[in-house]
Amino acid sequence: MASANYKDLLEAGCHFGHLTRKWNPNMAPYIFMEKNGIHIIDLNKTVVKLNEASAALKQIAKSGKKILFVATKKQAKELISSRVSEINMPYITERWSGGMLTNFATVRKAVRKLNGLEKMEKDGTSLKISKRERLFNSRQRDKLMKNIGSIADLTRLPAALFIVDIHKEHIAVKEAQKLGIPTFAIVDTNSNPNEVDFAIPANDDSSAAVSTIMDVICAAVTEGLEERKATKEAAKKNEDKAEEKAEA
Repeated sequence: MASANYKDLLEAGCHFGHLTRKWNPNMAPYIFMEKNGIHIIDLNKTVVKLNEASAALKQIAKSGKKILFVATKKQAKELISSRVSEINMPYITERWSGGMLTNFATVRKAVRKLNGLEKMEKDGTSLKISKRERLFNSRQRDKLMKNIGSIADLTRLPAALFIVDIHKEHIAVKEAQKLGIPTFAIVDTNSNPNEVDFAIPANDDSSAAVSTIMDVICAAVTEGLEERKATKEAAKKNEDKAEEKAEA
């Protein structure tokens, strides 16, 4: 399985934390030292925690369940949307709407509304309504696409959340906690690692740092998906052989 590399994390600046006056005391076990008023994260511990998280996420992907990625800060949103799209997982990079998980039925209703509007565009139904109605539907569709388009295929609650910056995404963390959904997160020195199940101590403000961590995470998820595919193909072959034997 793909694993974290100390050198890569170092070169990406994953070790740079926040100003010492902004620290969360619960991050003490992951802080190596203080330098020029900034906390330096112990990357040896980052490697261990990143590998633990990757192994767990690989198993979730292998089971066929969905992992929801959350990153609405500008340094990470475009990166997350492009990387996560490649592994066919849902993601939220716009504002997290309260109740996204705890009121999931409402979210699914909005998704059905979006799908209905898109169907009207494709089958030509929108051409049969007034120009005013078309404009209203178009604006509504664009708004829904921006907010929930990336989770349109999420038909049930995700099996896990991967979060960039739990300080910013505290509502998502709370909702996952309430529902017992496992949480994985990049946790900087200004946050409480005890709020998530798998905390990866690292700089969550640098695009390079987030990108380097996502390389490992996405590789692990991809391996899980590939192993799932291989297992299903092997099972199908065995079924075909059994049928051929029975017919013979």
